[in-house]
Amino acid sequence: MAEKQRAYNYPDRLPLLKFFLKAEKIRKNPIPFHREFFNTYGDTFSVKLGRKKYIMLSRDKDVVQYILQKNHKNYYKSSIQTKYLSKYLGMGLLTANGPFWLRQRRLIQPAFHKKKMDSLVGLMQETIEKELYQLPTGCSTDVFPIMNQLAFNVVASSLFNLTVDEDTLKRLQTIIQEIQLFLVKEVRLPHKGWWFNLSGQVKKHLNLAEESRSIIGGVIEERKTSKEKHDDLLDMLLATRYEDTGEPMSTKQLIDEISILFVAGHETTANALAFTSYLLARDQDAQQRVFEEVDMAHEKTNNSLEQIKLLPFTRAVIDESMRLYPPAWITDRENLEDDTIGDYHIMKNTLVGVSFYELHRNPKYWKDPEEFQPERFLGERRKETTGVYFPFGAGPRMCIGMGFAIYEMVLAIAYLVKNYELSTSLEKPQLNPLITLKPVDLMIEFKNRKQ
Repeated sequence: MAEKQRAYNYPDRLPLLKFFLKAEKIRKNPIPFHREFFNTYGDTFSVKLGRKKYIMLSRDKDVVQYILQKNHKNYYKSSIQTKYLSKYLGMGLLTANGPFWLRQRRLIQPAFHKKKMDSLVGLMQETIEKELYQLPTGCSTDVFPIMNQLAFNVVASSLFNLTVDEDTLKRLQTIIQEIQLFLVKEVRLPHKGWWFNLSGQVKKHLNLAEESRSIIGGVIEERKTSKEKHDDLLDMLLATRYEDTGEPMSTKQLIDEISILFVAGHETTANALAFTSYLLARDQDAQQRVFEEVDMAHEKTNNSLEQIKLLPFTRAVIDESMRLYPPAWITDRENLEDDTIGDYHIMKNTLVGVSFYELHRNPKYWKDPEEFQPERFLGERRKETTGVYFPFGAGPRMCIGMGFAIYEMVLAIAYLVKNYELSTSLEKPQLNPLITLKPVDLMIEFKNRKQ
């Protein structure tokens, strides 16, 4: 006798009418509403759309670990991430699923090996010093554009070393920013898709994407014919070979991967650096402690890589900043097959969202969750963060550039605090949760330190 199919059951449901009444405000800034709904309906809640479509949102560590780690093979990135992003960025690590993604990950992973990242530290340090050498002093300045420019140039110099002129890079940066802004519109306002097509906005941004691909393709072709060694990421990616065929990546695939590295690798870091600068400007004691630690590290060695190892408190400040303001603040997955998560039995194609922002502030897992306390990430206390802290995602799809980003952020914050005193009168930052969590008008005053 056939086994009777188990009935589907979902967590407490947010009424659809309530959801629709607040839909426009939620689109503009979902974060306050997520907090309200979690507090009302529990750490995982659901919304039913139509007869058979469910959305779940969670800040429960068991749910997060289950879909991202324990049963990740049944949970693919949703079409929201893959369809919209791949249209402009191509099919690479960030946008692919399944066997193709796994093949690409295995191919590219060695280029991000720790030893390879160590070799890029000199390029990073050079770019950081150039960008932060003369910041505006004696006035309040929005720190995000500064950090955005810095992070873009670090990715550019690490990818292409000195082989691309400044005007070309500026054009590439402009294109990437324009595409990202439009992407957010498409994702947030799907009901306006017809208008975006009719008004030519989709075509315009597809043309911009084509222009950026052409720029990157030109750099790749030039490098292929060059006999020089550049010791950058492009050299490393050109040297990679597929295990099964021994073949290199095609130029088209290289363009896809590099486009994604630019997008994923600079804005997330820029956000984290901006929020970290703000938190240090608010907490003068923590800032002083970073200054003293950096000063001591510089006394012991001139080697940037060795200095990074001597800056545990600086690293803890960055970790705590990414707890409070995770750049990748939310992610989602869709299950390929029916599944059971804890007490819930869910049908296939359920959209399961994970709010890292809320998980990182969930009072079940964090003491004084709204407080900036870098000490959480030092010594024995660091163990308390295991399983509830995911600034780079989790599982096999954890961010491939994590080591790169941490080096860059530690070097940038160390240089910033060594050379400037930071202060701010801003009580609470304004957030703009787009694809990444962006700050709005994060005003900081920089004052040269007496050397």
